[in-house]
Amino acid sequence: MISTKCISIQLSLLFVLVNSLSIPNHIVSNSPIQNNNETHLKENQFQLEIENIIRPAFEVPKASLPVGWDPNILSQEPFPDWLRSFTGLTEWPGLDPPYIPLDFIDFNSIPNFEPYNQGICPGTRDSCSFDCYKCVEPDDILSCDKLSQTFDDGPSPATPKLLDHLTHKTTFFTLGVNVVRYPEIYRRARDSGHLMGSHTYSHKFLPSLTNEEIIAQIEWSIWAQNATGNHIPKWWRPPYGGIDNRIRSISRQFGLQAVLWDYDSFDWQLLSNQRTEQQVLDDARRWKSQSNNPRGLILEHDGALQTVNVGIGVNEILGSDQKKVSECVGGVDYGRVFNLSIKSI
Repeated sequence: MISTKCISIQLSLLFVLVNSLSIPNHIVSNSPIQNNNETHLKENQFQLEIENIIRPAFEVPKASLPVGWDPNILSQEPFPDWLRSFTGLTEWPGLDPPYIPLDFIDFNSIPNFEPYNQGICPGTRDSCSFDCYKCVEPDDILSCDKLSQTFDDGPSPATPKLLDHLTHKTTFFTLGVNVVRYPEIYRRARDSGHLMGSHTYSHKFLPSLTNEEIIAQIEWSIWAQNATGNHIPKWWRPPYGGIDNRIRSISRQFGLQAVLWDYDSFDWQLLSNQRTEQQVLDDARRWKSQSNNPRGLILEHDGALQTVNVGIGVNEILGSDQKKVSECVGGVDYGRVFNLSIKSI
């Protein structure tokens, strides 16, 4: 049995290694854009719609549920011995993963910006909030030189249908809680050559959380992907685009780079009949026709059959000339990949 102290040292060395990876050069705007009130209204409406779908099963906090969430599905990926030794736990957590201290996290380097709730923005733009002011930092991935799809909130029972129809390699930003509930689907996507990024563990609105709660969302998502896919993610997407320099400081200490988007398909509105599939497809055609060489990242979801069906339609419109996020910026796919024949740490 490997000691807890030994595993702690190994994990610390691992994340130092990941942090040492070079950051690829790419072109992004580092100027904040004026707040878009319409976007906030749509985001708040999304929270209410998803909560209304789930509330009959159980009550949960606002802004914490992914598209297509089913609370009745249990984890299928075995809880690994190395994680049991390190955390003292015996099973994968639910929507509120516990904070596990990590000795490589430097709390003194985390900016002291106050938490804020979704739709209630800070009075200044000093924190460089993307969800409030569309502010990005130089290491944020904002766009791509090819118009490319990306998918959030999976894996889900609907994901295999998407995998059957995609004609290109894409990027999936996965939830740790879903990774361990649908491990075979996750591994199928990985084995098909798609890029598996992180979307946190359980889709919380990170700017509203404490530093420890943010760390818990990130560390458990990484552990879920490591246990299931034998790799450490390099790319991640904050739920709802909720990121500022406090969150960036924490995620960088895990060796992660944030990936945002140019175009939002608002495909989640299909679940409440507030948007039609035709409207989503019309947007895709418009984005493609904007130039002879259309570029950008499209935000979509693979958490529900409705969003997967329209994603297949968007794929047919855009064709196979798309890129994974790592290809967009000339970067690596993962922070680290482990030998599948040995136990990962």
